[in-house]
Amino acid sequence: MAKKTQRITLHRRIWCKIRYWQNLNDISDAELASYLQVGERTLHEYDKSAENVTLGRVENLLYVTGMELDELMAM
Repeated sequence: MAKKTQRITLHRRIWCKIRYWQNLNDISDAELASYLQVGERTLHEYDKSAENVTLGRVENLLYVTGMELDELMAM
């Protein structure tokens, strides 16, 4: 039986793109939390498990920054 490869979930992929964007733009955790409308502690929970990142939170970020989803995912 072939070894099953572990794939990156869509939640994890989106969260990694958000963290990458944050790093590129020198955005603090406090500022990112504000964009997503969550607490800073929640960001660290997302780092452990991105399953709770909702589309609403991503939409908040996109709205505040004026970015489109395809721009975020192309990073």
